[in-house]
Amino acid sequence: MTLTSRRSFLIAGSAATAAVLVPVASGTATAAPVAPGRTISVAAGETYELAATTKVSRLTIGEGGRIVAPDGYDISLTVDGVETGQLLTATGGTATLVQAGTYRGDVVLTVAESNDVTYQTLTFPFRQALYVGSAGVDSAKSVLSAVRGGKVTDTAARNVSIASTGECFNGVYVESGSYTLQSPTITLDGNGRSDFAGYGAAVVGDGSTTKLVVDGARISNKGVVRTTVIANNGANVLVKDSFLRARDGVLPADYQATVETPYMESVPWMLGLDGNVRATNLIGKGSIATYLNSTVFSETWGALSVEGGSGLKLTAINSHVGNTGAYGYGTYAIGDATVRVLGSRFDVGSYATIIAGPAAVVHYGDSTRDAVAALNTELELGLTNAELRGIPERSTVVNSGHFGYMFFGAGQLTLDGGTVINSERATFLNKGQQTTISVDGSKGARLNPRDGIILQMIELDDPGPVPVNGKMMNIGVYTEPTTDPTKNSSFDVTAVHSTDAAATFSSIGLKGDFYNGMRNGKNMVLTFEGSRVEGVISATRTKHRVSSIDSSTFYELGIVTNTVQAAVNNGVVVKLNSGSTWTVTGTSYLTSLTLAADAAVKAPRGKAVKLTVDGTEMAITAGSTYTGALTLTVA
Repeated sequence: MTLTSRRSFLIAGSAATAAVLVPVASGTATAAPVAPGRTISVAAGETYELAATTKVSRLTIGEGGRIVAPDGYDISLTVDGVETGQLLTATGGTATLVQAGTYRGDVVLTVAESNDVTYQTLTFPFRQALYVGSAGVDSAKSVLSAVRGGKVTDTAARNVSIASTGECFNGVYVESGSYTLQSPTITLDGNGRSDFAGYGAAVVGDGSTTKLVVDGARISNKGVVRTTVIANNGANVLVKDSFLRARDGVLPADYQATVETPYMESVPWMLGLDGNVRATNLIGKGSIATYLNSTVFSETWGALSVEGGSGLKLTAINSHVGNTGAYGYGTYAIGDATVRVLGSRFDVGSYATIIAGPAAVVHYGDSTRDAVAALNTELELGLTNAELRGIPERSTVVNSGHFGYMFFGAGQLTLDGGTVINSERATFLNKGQQTTISVDGSKGARLNPRDGIILQMIELDDPGPVPVNGKMMNIGVYTEPTTDPTKNSSFDVTAVHSTDAAATFSSIGLKGDFYNGMRNGKNMVLTFEGSRVEGVISATRTKHRVSSIDSSTFYELGIVTNTVQAAVNNGVVVKLNSGSTWTVTGTSYLTSLTLAADAAVKAPRGKAVKLTVDGTEMAITAGSTYTGALTLTVA
């Protein structure tokens, strides 16, 4: 059946099957056909089964009354074209129920075939305004009374409007097919349930054969995990020229914060964040999400998220991304995800990117024609030559209210082109992770930390979840160590290890400090190529501003003071390669220093720098290497 005939059949059938519910002996009612314009009344405590899509002018449900669909089907209520009235039956549950009350107007009760989606241990009964499968729009699984205006075909929906004030209702669900959403307006106001499954999201692309293009969309959601766009299970989703916004909702009063993903409805506070909605999510295996010339904002938590799975690719090109609240991230990189940000502006509360590893690759750079064309091929975006020519070349700018980047796991980060990172605190916050950071300033890249710290290394201050009745709950407490670290005689603080935190800076001028505050065996390895650095580079003893941190003081995570001191298990290895100069501005404790033949270590004008190695003063000579307990002081 073609879309036109399917849709016409449904609309005609809705009028023909307008019904009054007739109780039967079992206490369950079934629908009996009546003329349009009649009403439905469900008495208190009664359960009625509605067999077919039904249109009435008034629906009344008494307290404890239930209106349900037959097995294999789900029911959705729209009033004047807006999905409404349906709420979750329990916190942490998956089922929804039309609530008691009176609904008047253009009332449609749609009985649609079930679209059950299983994520880990739970099955979520999806309901969606528009369901698209491999053969196009499937009216049997769609709630077409929630699709207003525009034109819908088997390959595209243009200028449609979808709105919801209930819970867990999805706008568009595309599975195993190619589809274009052209200029949709989607507004979902009310809680979702799981952004790991996509339950309650505005748009979901699901399946390895799914190619979804969202063009010119305006999506504005408000509610707990009421995500705007999700790519899952190998789907390839392109969002261009669109506006996406997600605002926090109100968590259920009995919700308990957890890291158990089937039940997670708020950000784990151990990331130094708060909030309960991410604007987007990229999940599954081999999924791709690309945001081109779009605006994507979450209130808190995160704007462009990547969660779980493998082989995930997230890209932002010439887009404006960020958070409207005080805390939140721009992108998240976990597992082996590849995250690329080209020619975009990030205005974030906490971090441009959280790198959670263990093999994440992140790149911030310019949207050059060659770079965008290469991504068009690699990601199969389908942009025409005319579209590619119309994409302006831009540099990336990050403005962060806290840190630039936070390493919560191992990963690789590259900054190049004209990328500028402006942050209130350290550009790079490394919480005890193996890193490969590369900053190339040859085309104008700059790092501007307002607190004067470029790289801050600390021990992981995540207290971790606590098991409670078989679930991992976010109720841990971080306690600041009060004892001095104990020397690990088997760890070489002068060597470079594969597990160290390494950073290379090329062709750039840097003004700021580098601190290694690790306690338990990780060196900071800094390499400078044709660069100038002015600041302190040192092993240090760090201290948080408070002695303990819990969920009520999450914002204290990562914020420390530094007291420079000789390395214990936190070596500092510095390599000044050809053409590099280090101007030492304060006492610095190193464990290895290598100077190329044309490299130099100097003091600010009018001062002198002195080097001692294992307590013995030594001249600083180009072309030399020094190892041991190195102390550089400025007189």
